Amino acid sequence: MAHHTLKNGYSSLVERLNKFPQGAPPSKLLYQILAMLFSEREAELVALLPIKPFTTEQASRAWKMNRAQTQKVLDELAGRAILVDMDQEGEQVYVLPPPMAGFFEFSLMRTRGDLDQKVLSELFYQYLNVEEDFVRELFTKGETQLGRTFVNEPVLSNEDALHVLDYERATEVIKTARHIGVGTCYCRHKMYHVGRACDAPMDICMTFNTSAGSLIKHGHAREIDAVECLDLLQQAYEHNLVQFGENVREGVNFICNCCGCCCEAMIAARKFAILNPVHTTNFIPVIAEDSCTGCGKCVNVCPVEAIALASANDPHQPKRRHATLIEDRCLGCGVCVRNCPEAGAIKLEQRPERILTPLNGVHKAVVMAVERDKLQNLIFDNQALMSHRALAAILGAILRLPPVKRVMASKQMKSVYLENLVRKMDT
Repeated sequence: MAHHTLKNGYSSLVERLNKFPQGAPPSKLLYQILAMLFSEREAELVALLPIKPFTTEQASRAWKMNRAQTQKVLDELAGRAILVDMDQEGEQVYVLPPPMAGFFEFSLMRTRGDLDQKVLSELFYQYLNVEEDFVRELFTKGETQLGRTFVNEPVLSNEDALHVLDYERATEVIKTARHIGVGTCYCRHKMYHVGRACDAPMDICMTFNTSAGSLIKHGHAREIDAVECLDLLQQAYEHNLVQFGENVREGVNFICNCCGCCCEAMIAARKFAILNPVHTTNFIPVIAEDSCTGCGKCVNVCPVEAIALASANDPHQPKRRHATLIEDRCLGCGVCVRNCPEAGAIKLEQRPERILTPLNGVHKAVVMAVERDKLQNLIFDNQALMSHRALAAILGAILRLPPVKRVMASKQMKSVYLENLVRKMDT
């Protein structure tokens, strides 16, 4: 009976979350999570908010509430990291982030007394790590994914380093960010509460720019400078953590430093490898079989189990083994290169085709919406009017027609036309 009560009270919020390209499959566990993060009244109000960034005035109209009351509710939600607030040309603007990367993580990015974080962690673990529908939906739908891997820069040869573009460097993201915040790693914090955490550094979750500004303002992240952040990046390298960041070239909002045992992105990369759940770097390791001693260090540190040991087929040394790469699994992070004791036995080389990365958050959202049949939700944002809902339904049906879908999903459409359109919108 309790499940039905929760579902009736929070179903509008779930529907709202699933209008965005990154949704959240309905589940008894999801309703329990939302009930911990939102009051029922807050859920009803948030369900009415637009998908795109909005002002206090727009929220006031959607809620049919006076401006002072609206402002109070918005500030309360932003204070709990449910909403992200930001300054846009001198005006306060709000946005409801998706559950991930978004308010799920924010709830565990610091120790809080207003939430039972142990109970919440147990619910997250069941919803994300046991049920798997959410993680499968998040990481395997469409070709354009939430996040991408950053290459371990110190292991690149001088020649290869020349071919790494600025947006592919975690160091460049750090040096150019307007705001930098650091918080507790959501994944390891969650695993700590369910007794499964590893010994990797906990306070190493990096946020940047818009998200960092809001999280710092409300005490969910600690403000740091680029020098300290670069030191944390070096610490992550030393602990063989993989840099998994927002899949955009401009205005990156997060870089997680991921272990293979706790972090959802790495777990998804192993479980759903064939579906390419995480975008790789533009590099791939090449193993020199003659130099490889088969020590297995690269096998042990690979977070996605992309390296295995196989027989060297050496008649003079029947027990000799060497490392082999499972290319479909490999992220191109370079952790294996860093740990190889034999100079030159593993090195990174450029992939034959460069991985496409969306320009910014708007470009990424539109491309993901095209691939996931949700573009109509972005066009008819906040479908309050019956006419808008009807038009969104009609447009959605049209966009799902095979010829139209093929055109919309084409590489040229997503990478060239939409990128140019987004650039024009920003000028």
